[in-house]
Parts: sequence; structure tokens; C-alpha cells
Amino acid sequence: MPKLSSAYRTSRQAAAELSGPASLVNAEARHLTKCRICGSERVTAIAMTLTDGSPVHFASCHLCENRWWLQDEAPLTFDHVIAKTRKIA
Repeated sequence: MPKLSSAYRTSRQAAAELSGPASLVNAEARHLTKCRICGSERVTAIAMTLTDGSPVHFASCHLCENRWWLQDEAPLTFDHVIAKTRKIA
């Protein structure tokens, strides 16, 4: 059987090599965020930049469906996030 080139990797091999935002698939990154309400580790967390240029982190719990935004480790209300995402005229 021919040896596979680096273009053909298993998902486990590819996941181990990812870094940055895609590192959420790595076991090391998965434990970083826990739900602030139920404590579940089944959380999707992403970093994003809002329309006004503010860098924020968004997280959503798969268990209790709680969602939250953080800016510089401080929580943002939903209304505050919406205000920051309005188009600049």
C-alpha cells in the first residue's frame, strides 16, 4: 500500500496540528470554557470582531442553551452587543 502524502491525513492527525480559532477541536482547548450557569463543558466558544471594531468572545452552552459575550473578560449584555453591531453610517 502506498504511503499517504501529508495532504491525506486522518481527522485525528489534522486536529492535533491545528492552532488558533480552529484549535477548539483540540482536547486542550475544549476545557477552557465552562458554562457560567450549569457548569457544562459542552460549550461552543468563538472570538469575533463586532461592527464597531470591538474584539469579543461569544460562547453558547449546548446543555442549557445559555449564551454570553465577553469583552476584556467583562460580560456584555445582549442589548450592548446589538448596539455595537449596528452599521456605521
